[in-house]
Amino acid sequence: MRPTISSFVAFVAALLSFGNAALAAPATAFSSAEGFGALATGGRDGEIYRVTNLDDSGPGSFRDAVSKPHRFVVFDVAGIIILKANVSVASHITLAGHSAPADGIALYGKSVSFSGSRNVIVRYLRFRQGISGDRGKCSVNLSGGSDMIFDHCSIEWGRWDCLGVTQGSHDITFQHCIIGEGIDPQRFGSLTDSVTNITYSHNLWINNQSRNPKAKGTIQYLNNVVCNWGVTGLVGGHSAADHQLDCIGNYFIKGPSSNDRFAGQFTATDHVFQKDNYADLDRDGKLNGQLVVEKDFGDGESAPTIAAKPFLTPPVPVKMNTASAAYEKVVKTAGASLRRDSVDARLIAELTSLGKLGKISHNETETGGIGELKSGKLPFDASDYASAAELERTLHKLVGD
Repeated sequence: MRPTISSFVAFVAALLSFGNAALAAPATAFSSAEGFGALATGGRDGEIYRVTNLDDSGPGSFRDAVSKPHRFVVFDVAGIIILKANVSVASHITLAGHSAPADGIALYGKSVSFSGSRNVIVRYLRFRQGISGDRGKCSVNLSGGSDMIFDHCSIEWGRWDCLGVTQGSHDITFQHCIIGEGIDPQRFGSLTDSVTNITYSHNLWINNQSRNPKAKGTIQYLNNVVCNWGVTGLVGGHSAADHQLDCIGNYFIKGPSSNDRFAGQFTATDHVFQKDNYADLDRDGKLNGQLVVEKDFGDGESAPTIAAKPFLTPPVPVKMNTASAAYEKVVKTAGASLRRDSVDARLIAELTSLGKLGKISHNETETGGIGELKSGKLPFDASDYASAAELERTLHKLVGD
């Protein structure tokens, strides 16, 4: 049977529609970017800036690199950058930690702030404030920021919280990160407060007294692993304002410092959709948790309002795993994992002990300190690239994007 003119016209129209849809589809930060921050473009349209030393300031330093917008920042060196003062990061920036040679980069001693900035991509960096940092600050501070993605970062040793995401911040993703080992005076994971559209996906929250995170806003909490909390694991917003939380496919693993309260401090203003979460509370060295039920989030005045369906739909959905598969993925890839340093290797060993190892620490020296990061041969020469976009494509290949 011959095709009719009308069927041919319909076929052509379908092809054109498909082509237009493909052209209209927004480009993601990188192929594995997901959640509400996945569409950030960072410094793709800007200049290439090369960090050439480990100095606190001056030409070629990290501080100088992030002082102006529209930059694609790469690292010609590896090692520990000891910050003498807090650092503020400008807008429209990519921080390509995976460009560094050998063991990569750690930022140590003070806080790094993304507050008030927008359109930022951060990958494979270690942020560790430490006990010499300012009381009341976090390793990463993010107040009033938007359109960002943090991927495979290690955010640790925060003095107030390891991570602060507050005051109107919106459309941000933290994926495949380690957020942990908060130190004095609070020893908390993250205050996530007064925010909209925040995605936490496939992160490890470990050795925090509480706030893994404190979820106060509209938040996706998907395929995370929480290990060795102190007082409480995942914390509700418990305030007069209404909050929305999608809590799906997470694994809560009790450690030596933990009680049984892997989730708590909710009230009726916390609207929670929960599904396929597991809690392993027997500390027997085996991953054999039980399915979480609604009452595990609290009862009476401490109970959230349980929802029948998820609240949030990001522009790029998170590819979901089972809770046990998420655990395996976290073990393999969470944090600045191109080459895990001694700090992250220790934290992963504590996680995989499945209840037998881990502690809530007062400062980083209790657990062995910062260690060292070795340098080596650069994986490429940034001077060979005419544009940041071209260099970005090469970096994506390095990590399999």
